[in-house]
Amino acid sequence: MDFRIFIEPQQGASYEQQLRVAKSAEQLGFGAFFRSDHYLRMGSGSPLPGPTDSWVTLAGIARETSTIRLGTLLTSATFRLPGILAISVAQVDQMSGGRVELGLGAGWFEEEHAAWGIPFPSTSERFERLEEQLQIIRGIWSTQEGSNFNYSGSHFTLADCTALPKPAQAPRPPIVVGGLGPAKTPALAAKYADEYNAPFASVDLCRTQFAAVRSAAEKAGRDPEEIVTSVALVACMSNDPKVLRERASSIGRELTELEESGLSGTSEQILEKIEMYQAVGVTRIYLQILDLNDLAHLEELADSLL
Repeated sequence: MDFRIFIEPQQGASYEQQLRVAKSAEQLGFGAFFRSDHYLRMGSGSPLPGPTDSWVTLAGIARETSTIRLGTLLTSATFRLPGILAISVAQVDQMSGGRVELGLGAGWFEEEHAAWGIPFPSTSERFERLEEQLQIIRGIWSTQEGSNFNYSGSHFTLADCTALPKPAQAPRPPIVVGGLGPAKTPALAAKYADEYNAPFASVDLCRTQFAAVRSAAEKAGRDPEEIVTSVALVACMSNDPKVLRERASSIGRELTELEESGLSGTSEQILEKIEMYQAVGVTRIYLQILDLNDLAHLEELADSLL
């Protein structure tokens, strides 16, 4: 099982806080540091210190770390043009020495788009744009140096694109597609992704979604075993009942809710639940950490899980 740290900085986090978590995760031996790609806080609370851009943040962290993998869960396809996103991710991959992964989704948070003046098309159009983005980014990265890349789609057209710069990783950085849609998302993951992520899904829902991805992969003529199957779950652990309650309170969640929908409780309880996820095919878990100031929590998770 590969354990990764996943944060939601739009809820209130500076670059310095994110860097501390990334460095701590690296020192403790976690497989990767991932962050969300959002520009607006969800729910009530102070908007301070304000949003941070995911790829600007990861570029900075790339130069301050040396081994931990870095990525997004998930970059919204509505935020950036595909050619420009391909440049940004390739550059951060170079800056990290080949440690970047691109998680890409259709986008869903309409209020966020309205707040920052970002167009928010219909669901069907957002998925069309997502598929074209996946085709374009993969096409740019796979085009040989010295050759140009051309593309003509319903939403994007590229003419004589130099397809540069190239990422450090060959043939390209891994691509993650995530979501809980019953058909479109599994089909896109099966066709374009190296990993499918089921965000905050129950064991039973993971089983259903993974089966859909495997079926879609077989229909696309692809070996389903090539696709990593992962889940993202909020983490709240302590073997001390008082500390556990305090940790749940600090992130504004009820322990009963966390025990049902996340990885919450003692180390033994969490390990038992992880075994349930492993039994349905999960090979990678993104531990969502919501209190970025509680680095002791990371240490306890590392001691119990790694």
